Amino acid sequence: MKILHVTHDWKWTGPAEPMLRLCQALRERGHDAAIVCPEPPDRALRSLAGEARAAGFAPAATLSRERGPLGLGAAADVAVLSGALAADPPDLVHAWHTRDHLLAWRARRRLAPAARPRLVRSLRSAGRVPGAPWSRWLLGPGCDGLLCPSPETARAAARLRGGRPVAGHFGAVDARFFPKAPDPGVRAALGLSPEHRVVGIVARVQRQRRFDLLLEAARRLFEGVPEARLLVVGRGTHREALAEAPARALGIADRVVFAGYRDHDYAEVLRQIEVFTFLVPGSDGTCRALLEAAACAIPAVVSERGALPEIVLHRETGLVVPEDPAALAAAWRELLADPERRADLGRAAYERAQAEFTPARLGDRVESFYREVLAARAAAGA
Repeated sequence: MKILHVTHDWKWTGPAEPMLRLCQALRERGHDAAIVCPEPPDRALRSLAGEARAAGFAPAATLSRERGPLGLGAAADVAVLSGALAADPPDLVHAWHTRDHLLAWRARRRLAPAARPRLVRSLRSAGRVPGAPWSRWLLGPGCDGLLCPSPETARAAARLRGGRPVAGHFGAVDARFFPKAPDPGVRAALGLSPEHRVVGIVARVQRQRRFDLLLEAARRLFEGVPEARLLVVGRGTHREALAEAPARALGIADRVVFAGYRDHDYAEVLRQIEVFTFLVPGSDGTCRALLEAAACAIPAVVSERGALPEIVLHRETGLVVPEDPAALAAAWRELLADPERRADLGRAAYERAQAEFTPARLGDRVESFYREVLAARAAAGA
């Protein structure tokens, strides 16, 4: 199969890495996967286009960096995409965002009906399916296949599909993440001592990620477990206002470590965490950081949002709790107090990651779904 993946987002963030990992998995399975995306405003910035080139996926065409609904730059982008479809026709176009979906839908309309590739859409958010009429049309008859970030989301979206193909799959973790003893040098560089018990989160510092809940729960944890520390990995324009100042106001700033964004040492920093936590999924509904923690054999405490209760099996690979500071602090306290229980949950999380969250598993599932989409077209005679 030849598949053209389309995104208007130039940044190396959110769904960008899962998109490239999927392309690599498909190529390893013998398929021709290509990418259409924008160039970054500055080649020095880390971007999807740059990472794709480094992985051997030079972008097949370049879109503008326009965002949001189709506006002034849409006509040019539609022309670029329709030209790419005509020059080297794919079997499927895989759109990763709403704008990409609309661009691909319009670009296909410029081709003769028999020459139009099938259109697959990735729904990035897990849980509640969008309710606006135009969203329902896009996710229903507006695409030939809908890929969701979890099985439960796919089941919820099935009512929009009218019998058309829909599937839910988990994301994938790359080979950097595996169980390994934490590096004492990294621990010391973070200001953590061997006796500290570390709860950690990997998340961009944004208002919707519930840092208010995280910090209040941490305050309650520290009252009974003075050796506990909270490690926050991630950047954010408003980190001072949303996290650092509130930590000072709560009197816990000396026990919260803000590690910022990490690149080359990210896996080693992640391994310093003894209990991972995740409260609100970000732009990547597959919750990649949570999958990475599982692959490192780190048990997790999560909320009930999105795909989190599907990724973490309650009392099997971690704990699922309400969005309540007392409940969150109690769950952390329970696991920090029981090293044997932590090890058992971490081992189960690792085994689940090996069974469900590998690139090979993702490639197999998506390949099967693509074939289902193409078979549905053949059965319809279109």
